[in-house]
Amino acid sequence: MRILGIDTSCDDTSASVVENGIKIISNIVSGQSEIHKKYGGIVPELASRKHVEMIIPVVEQALKKAEIELKDIDGIAVCHGPGLIGSLLVGCSFAKAICYTTKIPLLAVNHLEGHIFASFLEEPRPEFPFIALIVSGGHTSLYMVDGFDRYRELGKTRDDAAGEAYDKVSKLLGLGYPGGPVIDSLAKEGNPKAIDFPRAYLPESFDFSFSGIKTAVLNFVKSTGFENYEIKTKKPELLLDIAASFQAAVVDVLVRKTEWAIKRTWIKRVVLSGGVAANSQLRRRMKEMGDEREAEIIIPSIPLCTDNAAMIAAAGYHHLLTGKLADLTLNPKAYLPL
Repeated sequence: MRILGIDTSCDDTSASVVENGIKIISNIVSGQSEIHKKYGGIVPELASRKHVEMIIPVVEQALKKAEIELKDIDGIAVCHGPGLIGSLLVGCSFAKAICYTTKIPLLAVNHLEGHIFASFLEEPRPEFPFIALIVSGGHTSLYMVDGFDRYRELGKTRDDAAGEAYDKVSKLLGLGYPGGPVIDSLAKEGNPKAIDFPRAYLPESFDFSFSGIKTAVLNFVKSTGFENYEIKTKKPELLLDIAASFQAAVVDVLVRKTEWAIKRTWIKRVVLSGGVAANSQLRRRMKEMGDEREAEIIIPSIPLCTDNAAMIAAAGYHHLLTGKLADLTLNPKAYLPL
């Protein structure tokens, strides 16, 4: 079965054709980083307007690259939340319009579910059950996954998501948007032990908290006597150490909580996904922890970690397979638990 996936949950307009939930035929992503860069973060109104502009050409390109037409599609899977409500509206409205005119089944996919099923698009594919750590700009959550539509939340962020902390620290230091890639790059040249930033482990809980680390970075910069943006030009060596120490604090918590989940559940199979899963240190440290715990760690390639429609189509295949269809009353939701 061929599924057309559509994702407009945040600032990327994406469309993909996936066969049987595992084989990517096409996967087109139109990003908006250049639009939002000067603001230091995503401007929701600008994001939704760009989606309106790009949704038709992106879907057309995905079909063209797959060398098929709409009549060859068995189902249309669309992300209906969580995400930016204006952005989600564009994808949902477009998908419903196509399904109304073509009678193709409509499949409503949770964005977090999509990140989980991104791991099925490449070898090796995970076997159920497994632990899923989803880490992105809007989400940091741990799930136990027993099968399709069988998810149990172990923990989630109580405030900022890990990716959000990266973006805000990057803005604070004058490094631009998105913050994840630039901090990851700088951290490779810095000393991760130079500054002892706090780790919010929240004992006896799988929940996360990254608001404090953001404040700790701000307070440290103030203690140097420099303005936030001056560190970059007047103390470049210190900037490298700040980036490395901040990243070490975030990664330590993510890896340790996942290790706790392995010990608690006795499940030695972990899927790491979401935009922050593209971080080089997190990927390395998670694999090292897996080796120590004799656990299988599965991390999708970087293009499948960031938002894309292939993961929505992969999850949508299982919706169609089990008869879990949506109808034209489908509405997007900014907050949508898995």
